[in-house]
Amino acid sequence: MAHMVKWWSRLAAAVTGAVLALVVPVHAWAASNGVDGIAVEAVKSRTRRRGGFGFFFLPGLCCLLVVAGVVLAIVLISRNRRRR
Repeated sequence: MAHMVKWWSRLAAAVTGAVLALVVPVHAWAASNGVDGIAVEAVKSRTRRRGGFGFFFLPGLCCLLVVAGVVLAIVLISRNRRRR
């Protein structure tokens, strides 16, 4: 079981590193090319059309799920370290 936990943690670290290596430069590129202004205008036009409740509710729910997943992972990892 310990071998599987090591393998899983290494895989998670590699995937996290790869995602961050791709997301950070893309975000910097989008911010420098004026794409951010286009995105802000698109959001403003969508919120004018329909109250804007759905725009804030769904991403907020997604963000809460991600935060809950991170907290759950930290709790499970810390519990496994205390047992040893």
